[in-house]
Amino acid sequence: MKLSDCHNFEDFRKLAKKKLPSPIFHYIDGGSDDEITLNRNTSSFNNYDLIPSVLNDVSNVDMSTTVLGEKIDFPLFPAATAMHRLYHHKGERASARATEKMGTIFGTSTMGTVSIEEIAKVNKGPKLFQLYIHKDRGLTDNLIERCKKAGFSSMCLTVDTVVAGNRERDRRTGFTTPPKLTLGSLLSFILHPGWTINNLTHEKFKLANIIHITQKGTSIDKSVIDYINEQFDPAMNWKDAEYCVKKWNGPFALKGVMSVEDAKKAVDIGCTAIMISNHGGRQLDGSRAPFDQLAEIVDAVGDKIEVILDGGIRRGTHVLKALCLGAKACSFGKGYLFALAAGGQKGVEKILENMKTEINRDMKLMGCKNISELNSSKIVFRKS
Repeated sequence: MKLSDCHNFEDFRKLAKKKLPSPIFHYIDGGSDDEITLNRNTSSFNNYDLIPSVLNDVSNVDMSTTVLGEKIDFPLFPAATAMHRLYHHKGERASARATEKMGTIFGTSTMGTVSIEEIAKVNKGPKLFQLYIHKDRGLTDNLIERCKKAGFSSMCLTVDTVVAGNRERDRRTGFTTPPKLTLGSLLSFILHPGWTINNLTHEKFKLANIIHITQKGTSIDKSVIDYINEQFDPAMNWKDAEYCVKKWNGPFALKGVMSVEDAKKAVDIGCTAIMISNHGGRQLDGSRAPFDQLAEIVDAVGDKIEVILDGGIRRGTHVLKALCLGAKACSFGKGYLFALAAGGQKGVEKILENMKTEINRDMKLMGCKNISELNSSKIVFRKS
């Protein structure tokens, strides 16, 4: 199987599985506990049907939208995800370059393996930084100031990770903290020489944005989960979030909002956006899917704040359904990480191009020539 054979999410997933050692693949692929929420994130889209309109002039479709203060070419962007260096030796450099080329926002994480400053050099397009509140408030302030200096256009604060979720798949595969080399995991590294050679011959794995503060989590031999549990502040509260909003003083989203009550509080503290997300089903298993919460949250705050849907996106029609229910844009993680593992920068470009093409085609089939025409009249809940 080659990159040119990847036509959908599952194709990229299969190619990534071929190229990655089992512990690394399953770290992307897995969720928490019984993975009920992980699977529900995508299946929830099947509860709604699109209603196309015919005999409309769709010779020219405008997919662009403005979100987080930036105009983007189509309403989807890669979510800020951690540790790209695990999946491809060029890490976030590859993802950042691909995203700029495709005309959308690039999100990078506190837990990234390429620094804020270098991301700013390789990507001149709109950039979002994903912030975590640390027990060391000086580190949090340092990250915000560095993003300002580097010219990042927006920031999001992830609020659903005060403790790491129970990712049992990682324990079974050997991606533990610290990693446990079982016979199966050791064999998997041996059987994936391309990944193993690239990992050994290129720059050392490091958490580039925090390595100057702490060595915890800065190599595969250290515990990233321990870093979350020891360094992220479980006492984080709304005052802390408001502090970050004011210190950033620009487009700012709360990521991990799942209730109407919390969405309203995000408005109250001055956020310009919320990202409805359950961390890809990797935190609280049994929680609602983001798409299932979308309509209620939009009804409550959609006229006051931008609503971004994060989680379960596999198809262009998923994006259209979210927009019909009032989302301003969508973000996705697993899909482009599989694409990164499958083909580096070209892989990320290809999955974004695939999704962009699907959105364009599906808008034409819906009879909609611009994003504003995707509204509640174009979608209906499927009654059981």
